[in-house]
Amino acid sequence: MTMHFTRHVRRLPLGLASFFSVLLLAACALPQQPVAKVATPVAQWQAPMPYEGQIRALRDWWQAQEDPALLRLQDAAQQASPNLQQALALISQARASSSSARATMLPQVNAGVAASRGENQADIGVVSTIGASIQASWEIDLVGANKVLRDGAQAQLQASQAQWHEARVSLAAEVAHAYYGARACQALADNDRRISISFEESLRFSGQLLSAGMVPASQVSLARAALADARTRLAQQTSQCEMGVKALVALTALPESQVRSLIAPSELRMQETAGFAVTSIPAQTLAQRPDVFAAEREVYKASAQVAGAQAQQWPRLTLGGSVGPTQISMAGADKYLTSWSLGPLSLSVPVFDAGQRLANIDAAKSNFDSKVAMYQASVRNAVREVEEALLQLQLNDARSEQAQRSLASMEQVFKSAQTRMRQGMLSGLELEESRRGWYAAQSFVVALQWERRRAWVALYRAAGGGWDSAQTEQGPASVLVPESDPKLN
Repeated sequence: MTMHFTRHVRRLPLGLASFFSVLLLAACALPQQPVAKVATPVAQWQAPMPYEGQIRALRDWWQAQEDPALLRLQDAAQQASPNLQQALALISQARASSSSARATMLPQVNAGVAASRGENQADIGVVSTIGASIQASWEIDLVGANKVLRDGAQAQLQASQAQWHEARVSLAAEVAHAYYGARACQALADNDRRISISFEESLRFSGQLLSAGMVPASQVSLARAALADARTRLAQQTSQCEMGVKALVALTALPESQVRSLIAPSELRMQETAGFAVTSIPAQTLAQRPDVFAAEREVYKASAQVAGAQAQQWPRLTLGGSVGPTQISMAGADKYLTSWSLGPLSLSVPVFDAGQRLANIDAAKSNFDSKVAMYQASVRNAVREVEEALLQLQLNDARSEQAQRSLASMEQVFKSAQTRMRQGMLSGLELEESRRGWYAAQSFVVALQWERRRAWVALYRAAGGGWDSAQTEQGPASVLVPESDPKLN
């Protein structure tokens, strides 16, 4: 139940006026946004920094790859992504909500025109009246509730803008992942095809030896089984390559023929993935993550909603007014009047609502606690993603060195086998076995190169993709404070 009274309250009996005064003073405490303590990120990353990292702006990292095909696919994906379009729509909605919240801080003005004609009294005749008026109303923000809600709407706008950047960064990483995977898949499929041909040669040699009575029939059966296994692996690898193409088509909305031409192997070897430097201070890296920033802004909005719910327990003061000219035509004479009014000054005091306002406050506080927990989870997840990408790069570097040594050794073994084959010192079966060992070493190196590119892309995304909070509109300060902050004690 809500009671309304105007400036005429001074004419009420003294006891009733005292009752309203005591009720006003007994209202709950002023609305106040809650703050939350959060754990401070560790001082240093536990995983080692990539030694080849260079000082390079992440926003320019894709251009540093010097791969026009990748850039073309990413541009197409940006244009076709429904997630980006949805994120843009959310920004528009948040901007509209922010404008609406700012409007509550200002008076509302309306204009009106009225005309009437009629006969009220027989001796006066017909009376015509034409009038115009401007009415204004203003809710005076007694306890700052409208300001808090305005700041909450602005924080939501900032969160929506950051989420749009997060969608762009994620999409760029997803396209790069699919593109590098498709390129590596083709190289692996080519090697599997060569291995399958090598097994065909082994089967041919085994048949010749069987005809000469030099090997048992079981050896031919083993060679036939090995060939079948190699063809199965080739079919699986080819199928994976086809699925990678379909994924790129879905991401970019480009014709499949164009996608195939963009990922087709070129005469030049694909450039090694360029590195970048990651700050050794986790807090600085996390500040570059749009998803972490958006989660923090969601916390602020929830905090503002708590204060807004508390404000519903306080009186609301509204001031109105109007001004306008009026023309009255009567008995052949016109009369012009200008009228104005200031008021009413209306005070609405909450008295009884069966606990609804308190329930709304409890619900807002629960939502605030939930948003704080989600923020802390997003921070932990961001730290984990960076650490995992760094560890993957470290592991890849250690394995790549050994893989290159193995490849060089297997190449030397194959070349030696070719020489001995020409000298009649080696059988065709042994030559094909050394050939397949060399192809397998090549496949391992290609797989490690793909893993390295994937790790760099993961680190790019984990480090925020070059996003900066300055790219969003200005907003209120955070309500999150470190655990050691004295204001929480």
